[in-house]
Amino acid sequence: MTTLSNKVAIITGASSGIGRATAKLFASEGARLVVSGRRKSALDELVAEIEAEGGEALAIDGDVRDEAHAEALVAAATEKFGGLDIAFNNAGSTGEMAPIAQLTPDGWRQTIDTNLTSAFFGARYQVPALEARGGGSLIFTSSFVGYTAGMPGMSAYAAAKAGLVGLTQVLATELGTKGIRVNAILPGGTDTPASITNAPDAGPDVLAFVEGLHALKRMARPEEIAQSVLYLASDASRFTTGTAMLVDGGASISRT
Repeated sequence: MTTLSNKVAIITGASSGIGRATAKLFASEGARLVVSGRRKSALDELVAEIEAEGGEALAIDGDVRDEAHAEALVAAATEKFGGLDIAFNNAGSTGEMAPIAQLTPDGWRQTIDTNLTSAFFGARYQVPALEARGGGSLIFTSSFVGYTAGMPGMSAYAAAKAGLVGLTQVLATELGTKGIRVNAILPGGTDTPASITNAPDAGPDVLAFVEGLHALKRMARPEEIAQSVLYLASDASRFTTGTAMLVDGGASISRT
């Protein structure tokens, strides 16, 4: 039996990067998936790959800042697959980067809404569905930025990601007696399309700088982060809740 046999999972931000890698891994471990993202074509491609490998998945495109989208994902999981066991609220964005005096109020709000308010919307609908199944695993993607490190120009992002850790801790205490475990994963630099190392104007010096932040002196592959998400989603972590789980290649402790 595979690790997530007979489990139903929602994954947001699934069109690329960590979300996509996690969707492929969860499907290979037996989970049936509802995947979310803004790019329908990328989601459809993901679903086609999963189905070609014998898995089951449903794509629903939309914006995680829209509360109705969060509700629709849970409704789809319940109607198509019979319920919900795992929710990986992964969608996020670096957002506007600027010194605090130049950061626009709109840029601040959009970053907070994309990274933090979206998690509130997700949990608001996911928790009753998880409770109806007798428990489950609720996971958020936070960051070492705002937890163990500060990066100039990233005040909105850091505030949002730190807020996710606080949300994780409170929900873990609220939901523990209902069999729902709540954890946050805190990746380090990961080689995804959204990484600053893959920006059009990023040269080799940017990659070298980001790699050098880590004790391992490299960035993560999305598939490596997905393995840690699988741990938090599975029964292997059944006594783990309320954690801010660093998967950062030693970026939080490296001074070399």
